[in-house]
Amino acid sequence: MFSSDASEDADPIVVGTTSPPSTLDPAAAWDSSWELMRNVYQPLLNYSPGGTEPEPDAAESCEFTDNDSTTYSCTLREGLKFSNGHTLDAKAVKHSFDRIKKINVNGGPAGLLTTLSRVQTKGDREVVFHLSQPDATFPLVLTTPAMSIVDPEEYPADKLREDGKITGSGPYNLSSFKEGETAELTTNENYQGIADIKNSGITIRYFSDSAEEVKALKAKEIDVIYRGLGAEDIVDIQANHDEQGLQIVENATTEISYLVFNPAKDTWAKNPAVRKAVAQVLDRPALAHNIYKDTVEPLYSMIPRGLVGHTTGFFDDYGNPSANKAKKILAEAGITERVPLTLWYTTDRYGSQTKPAFEELKRQLEASGLFTITLKSRPWKDYFEGYQKGEYPVFGRGWNPDFNDADNFIAPFVGEQNALGTPYDAPEIIDELLPRSRAESDRGAVSEEFEKAQQILVDDARLIPLWQGKAYTAANEEIAGLENVIDVATMMTMWQLSWKTSW
Repeated sequence: MFSSDASEDADPIVVGTTSPPSTLDPAAAWDSSWELMRNVYQPLLNYSPGGTEPEPDAAESCEFTDNDSTTYSCTLREGLKFSNGHTLDAKAVKHSFDRIKKINVNGGPAGLLTTLSRVQTKGDREVVFHLSQPDATFPLVLTTPAMSIVDPEEYPADKLREDGKITGSGPYNLSSFKEGETAELTTNENYQGIADIKNSGITIRYFSDSAEEVKALKAKEIDVIYRGLGAEDIVDIQANHDEQGLQIVENATTEISYLVFNPAKDTWAKNPAVRKAVAQVLDRPALAHNIYKDTVEPLYSMIPRGLVGHTTGFFDDYGNPSANKAKKILAEAGITERVPLTLWYTTDRYGSQTKPAFEELKRQLEASGLFTITLKSRPWKDYFEGYQKGEYPVFGRGWNPDFNDADNFIAPFVGEQNALGTPYDAPEIIDELLPRSRAESDRGAVSEEFEKAQQILVDDARLIPLWQGKAYTAANEEIAGLENVIDVATMMTMWQLSWKTSW
């Protein structure tokens, strides 16, 4: 529905980001593409501003209909339509989920549906999801943009849509899109759902350089920044916002940054002693303070602070950085020469601090006398395709949660098909710990399972956490709504933004 606060005559709000989509089709998306999708597509369940529990969106109601969390039923709102006027019914929902599993994109969102056995329709409005095993996290999965409902007439059952267009049922239509440049969003007149739209439209500008993005904000060429604010920019705006006519809002998040080792690509990355020696040398506090100006915090487990199952496993096992301990780890594995490693990072996804951060990692590792580090980088779209193909021996990734549960900081990274394109066989996690945790509807009662899973990751050292971030949104002083614009999955719900003058 449209808010009475929305002004039909007001100019679109211009949002800058360094996070362009790699795809426009939900069946291929398990990455930053979700940030656009959150605003143009519609899932069955979603989050209201400030909310942490899933609520009906395209659905009128959803619930488990059995006692063991294996049958989940949703009833759709009446009269739903896609932005092109086509009917959105139960068949469209089934089509949307079936095609994700059928197309099965490598590193795509089919990995979120491992417990989904089949989708059944009952009439035009009821959809029943049959799960292969108990999964109390399934309602959380339904909130993700990958589970958005698409029009069967526009999205083929067996291949991705490739015409560069979007047909959704979310708050906005994608009226035009220039890859890597702009996305024009106009309000969707057919929309029914959870969003209370407070503006007349959004223009998204994609930047490859954080400095240019901040320059554009200060010059009033854009109105809001989300994604890409550098640490020095954050500190500057916090200190000088009044003189600059800007505002900045900090939101606690569970965003993490980490290194991935690909054992299939490189013999050194395959060696556990090499990975453990890297973990022993890394100085997270120095990285957080010297490069990120304390806008991030050191992280010692893949599950971040604030979630059940968080530990300090990497600190507990390795303690403070020590070249001597790392040298001993390598020597016990028969490695006495410097280890050559190539570390990859993306140039335009995680902000201007990424390059200096990897230069700092190189400095730390080489200062130990144990490593020779080569740094390589690519723009996000090419970088994304590269790691999905398994091209990089060691590479950096960030992770914003698909949903706010510890499961989502373990499950996406393990198994034959995962979000990293790097198969990770972890049978105890996959076959025992995750199923046991998913059978528990009380998500506060699964700490034991996740702590054990964490220790397995620490012992393998194939995924090495670096830091936990915070979400900073900057805007000119004429913009309202920043306090609630970032949802629990760290995505911007752009319908919350408004001009103060339109009140």
